[in-house]
Amino acid sequence: MLNTLYPSLLCLQDGTFYRGWSLFRLLVHSGEIVFNTGMTGYQEIFTDPSYAGQIVVFTYPELGNTGLNNQDNESTMVYIQALVAKNFASTSSNWRSNTSLRNFLVSKRLPHIFGIDTRSLTRHIRSRGVMNAVILHPSSCFDLNNPKFNQVNSTNFVSIVTTKNIYYTNLPVNQKIIHSYLTFKDKTISNFKIAYRIVVIDFGIKLNILKKLLILGCNIFVVPSNCNYETILYYKPDGVLLSNGPGDPVFAKYSIYTVRRLIYFSNIPILGICMGHQILNLAMGADTFKLKFGHRGLNHPVGLFKYSEITSQNHGFAVSKESFFNSQLSSIFRCNSSNLNDLTVATTLHKDIPVFSVQYHPEASPGPHDSDYLFEIFVKLINLIKFAS
Repeated sequence: MLNTLYPSLLCLQDGTFYRGWSLFRLLVHSGEIVFNTGMTGYQEIFTDPSYAGQIVVFTYPELGNTGLNNQDNESTMVYIQALVAKNFASTSSNWRSNTSLRNFLVSKRLPHIFGIDTRSLTRHIRSRGVMNAVILHPSSCFDLNNPKFNQVNSTNFVSIVTTKNIYYTNLPVNQKIIHSYLTFKDKTISNFKIAYRIVVIDFGIKLNILKKLLILGCNIFVVPSNCNYETILYYKPDGVLLSNGPGDPVFAKYSIYTVRRLIYFSNIPILGICMGHQILNLAMGADTFKLKFGHRGLNHPVGLFKYSEITSQNHGFAVSKESFFNSQLSSIFRCNSSNLNDLTVATTLHKDIPVFSVQYHPEASPGPHDSDYLFEIFVKLINLIKFAS
C-alpha cells in the first residue's frame, strides 16, 4: 500500500490550487492552512492540541527522517486536520523510532498531501494571509463557496480539546516519563523541598508543560477550561498555570471571567503560556487580534533592548500593544518584551500582583531552551509569596 500513490488536490479559499500525492485515497478534509518553519518536531506538532482545526504546511523540505516514537507525543491524540509537505522520507533512522512517518500516516488515516511546491505555497500564505483550505481526491466534488470553509473561524476549539474531567498527577506517578534521556541532566528537582500545589487550567495543554512542573516537584491538578473560581480554590493552589490552546481566545469568555477573579481576589501567582497569555491579558482589559500568518516555528527572537532569547512559538492571535496605551492598563500592567520579528507583545507582567505571561513556549518541545528557566522563576515566585504571607 505504501508503494501506491493517489493523486490529490490542495484547494485554497482564494481559488489557488496545488496538485500532489497521498498514500491513501482522500475524502474531503478542510481546515485553516498555516505553515511551520521548524526543521524538526513533526511528531510534537501532530499531537499538539494548539493545532486543532489546522492544515499544517511544513516548510522544511523532507519529513520523516527520524520516524516517530512513544516518548515525544504532546497528547494522546492527533490534532492537526491534515499535513502538507514537499517530500516524505522513504526510510527513517533513529534509536528511539518505532514506526516510520509513512506507516504512521496510513495507520492513523491522517489526511496529507506531498509532492507540492511548499516554498511557493508558503510565500502565497505570507502574501495573502492564512485562509481556509481543503485537500481532496481530484474526483471529489467540493464547492469553494461552501459554508464549511468558514466554520473554523467561528469554532471554540478550546471547548473541544480541554479535559472533560479534573485529574491529578505528581512525580511518583510519572517516574518513567520524567527520568528519560531528555531530562537526566536536570537537577532542579532536588532544589525545592516543598511540593507546591499547581492548578493548571487546560485550554489544550502540552504534556511537556506538565513534565516541566513535575521536574520541579509540583503536585498538579488539571482542570477544564470552564472550571469555576470556587472549584479552583477548593484545591488550595499555591500557583495557577494557564496553558496553551487553539483558536481565538475571545471565545473562552467564561475562562476570561474566572481568570479576572483569580487575578484580583486570590493573591495566587499566575503564569500564562500562549493561549493562557492571551486570556490573562484579556482578563486584564487588553485586546487581541488575528495575525496575518501567525507565528509558528522554533527560532522566533524575543527580547528587549540588547537582550533576546530564541523561542518556540505557535499561535495565530496576539495581544494588541495599542490596547495598553488606549486605556489606563499601562499604569499597572506592562509589556515586558516583544517579538523582534514584528514587535508584537511577547511577555506581560503585572507591576503589583504576582502575575506574568509569555506568548511563546518555555517548555519548547520542540525548540530551543532559552526560556526554560521561567518554570523555575514561577516556582520561586510561589515560594516568595507563600512565605511572605
